[in-house]
Amino acid sequence: MSTGKPLGNLIDIIPAILPLDLQTARDGDYISLKHAQGVAVVVFKGAGTAGDDPLISFQQAQDVAGTGVKDLATIATIFKKQGTLTAVGTWSKVTQAAGASFQADATSAEEEAVYVFEIEADELDVDNGFDCLRVRVADTGTNAQLGCALYLLYGQRYAATPANLPSSIVD
Repeated sequence: MSTGKPLGNLIDIIPAILPLDLQTARDGDYISLKHAQGVAVVVFKGAGTAGDDPLISFQQAQDVAGTGVKDLATIATIFKKQGTLTAVGTWSKVTQAAGASFQADATSAEEEAVYVFEIEADELDVDNGFDCLRVRVADTGTNAQLGCALYLLYGQRYAATPANLPSSIVD
């Protein structure tokens, strides 16, 4: 039964990378897009040290165990809120040639940032059975920089109350 509220009807939220220090490479859990139109991957990081700019990448797989894993080379548009203040109110749009990764700009390490990557389910190699993906954040360097990531699945094929949504972390 629909409640008219966003959680369950419009979105589902799945932790990808828990809040951890990014000076160690972090791999998000795989999620399935079988029940969604797409996913907005939100990467949120605190300020760090100059030169420790994050590299964020994506991989696709045929199941949540990572079978057949390969790069998802469709990342061309990124939205970001980045700055030295505790709250940055406006989004900036970043475009790049389609690829599997996004290298944050040369001053990103010193600033807090929120990056959003919108990925449609049909961007995956669905013809060959790929319907799962994960986000990865490479080792940012030797200094501490706290970060985390969330998957916001949208376009739920089976809108429901949150307790009745199908799991996106199982096949």
